[in-house]
Amino acid sequence: MIREFPLPDLGEGLTESEIVAWRVAVGDRVELNQIIADVETAKAVVELPSPYSGVITALHAAEGETVNVGEPLFSCDTGEGAGEGGPADAATDARATAEPAPAPEADVAPGPNLVGYGARDEGGPKRRARRSALAADLVPSVPEKGAATDLDAPPAGAAASVTPPSTDLSTGAPERPRSTPPVRKLARDLGIDLATVNGTGERGLITRADVEAVASGAPATAEPPVAPAGIAGGAPSAPTVAGAGAERPAETRIPIKGVRKHTAAAMVQSAFTAPHVTEFLTVDVTATMELLRGIRDDRAFAGHKVTPLTVVAKAVCIAARRTPEVNSRWDEGAQEIVQYGGVNLGIAAATGRGLVVPNVKGAERMTLIELADAISALAETARAGRTPPADLSGGTISITNIGVFGIDAGTPILNPGEAAILAMGAVRRQPWEHRGEIALRELMTLSLSFDHRLVDGEQGSRFLADIGAILREPGLALTMA
Repeated sequence: MIREFPLPDLGEGLTESEIVAWRVAVGDRVELNQIIADVETAKAVVELPSPYSGVITALHAAEGETVNVGEPLFSCDTGEGAGEGGPADAATDARATAEPAPAPEADVAPGPNLVGYGARDEGGPKRRARRSALAADLVPSVPEKGAATDLDAPPAGAAASVTPPSTDLSTGAPERPRSTPPVRKLARDLGIDLATVNGTGERGLITRADVEAVASGAPATAEPPVAPAGIAGGAPSAPTVAGAGAERPAETRIPIKGVRKHTAAAMVQSAFTAPHVTEFLTVDVTATMELLRGIRDDRAFAGHKVTPLTVVAKAVCIAARRTPEVNSRWDEGAQEIVQYGGVNLGIAAATGRGLVVPNVKGAERMTLIELADAISALAETARAGRTPPADLSGGTISITNIGVFGIDAGTPILNPGEAAILAMGAVRRQPWEHRGEIALRELMTLSLSFDHRLVDGEQGSRFLADIGAILREPGLALTMA
């Protein structure tokens, strides 16, 4: 029996994943819970286990391709019902897998219970219904309001033309263009939206030639007929500049996906939802740096990486207890401010796949050494691209260490759902007033951004001042706890 495995929701309502690497090939025998692929969600790389035992008959996506939740990932011959006319070979398996379901609008059957993930419930994603040939004939290709008109289209006779996307009759939503995984990947690499390409293949299938025809510049270089100026719908031709485009440098297009795509969406949401305010404070951290040098030389702390970030993290936890407004979130639906009873401290980490912000759960209960170990573990896992989704959700307040790049200050953007984020700058030896004299001291600039809906200027300033006081004199932490 051929069992088709749809991509499950890997947590936090993620809608798609990219195939980073396949661990199996067609014809391989797999066991239950054997790792079959590495997939990258919008937050991390996840190892995907097989819910079946059997022989792989088809892989429905290529490495580098993005698959939506609920779409088929691979097919497996589990051997069940073989005596009742089961498939005889891989070719037959593939044909059986490719046959459309008799009920196009039926829900996707709940997936198997994957280790660590669980099956989808009835409210989960549904497979797109395929539009029948009859329906395709009944629906005319009429541009929607705001769609491109014939003035924007290539001339007649072009190999591929730009058309408005078709519509799925079952949902009323635009239907996904029909194409093969290699063609979809080619379109992404070339920056072409398949929804605007008219397929010339069988049953409207978009082919490689269709994509290459659009990429060749036909729509851009063609000169559409233009009505004389003054006639409705017409406009004078734009002046042509000699050599325009000839000196344009070569371009490299990088698809926006995975962690980068998630980060971009989150930052736009935060920047245009929460009214940001940023305050700055330059602090003499000489005493903190002397404390760290003493810890580093003490054998009792061998094996523990205690850094300025560790001390700042401890200071944030103490200051957040004194000013709980910064450790909260805005509930738009309920029109309430939700204050957290503990600190899940986010630590921004730059990785090869983009910026991630894993968080230390219950950071306010940890000692300095426990915080150091937790932060080191988070950073190591993030650099390896193995941060689990659970560590990337549930944060309440964050720190970003821009000082490691030699930067003094900045205006960090809040993580969505958080009220404050602190940027710590580089530690520099500079002239500074100390005990009535000018001396070389070690200084750090702190930049605090906060959501002005939840945090007033007085509260943000008090929180920042508490952090600065602890860094200026670490012993003060004993009086604040």
